[in-house]
Amino acid sequence: MAKVAVTARVKAKEGRAEELIAPFGALLEQVEDEPGTLLYTVNRSTDDPNLFWVYELYTDSDAFTAHSRSEAMRAAGPVLGELIAESELNVGEPLAGKGLPG
Repeated sequence: MAKVAVTARVKAKEGRAEELIAPFGALLEQVEDEPGTLLYTVNRSTDDPNLFWVYELYTDSDAFTAHSRSEAMRAAGPVLGELIAESELNVGEPLAGKGLPG
């Protein structure tokens, strides 16, 4: 099965960026216990403090589905919804790259 790569771009509502960091922390704790989650990084733009993006890499589609349906994601959804002005989710298959797990 092919690995699943995800890039999520999230823009916080004006004045809510600092509040957005805490729910990401809870998700990072969750992924520590997900064996199929290979990479999960939360990033913040140095040009726009309201802009965040998350890189995710899963062993396969089952692992991505398990993460998407996890209790942490269910709990984070409503909280994130209150803080996010706009978002974009891209799901694909990694083709090549330095540092990709085998």
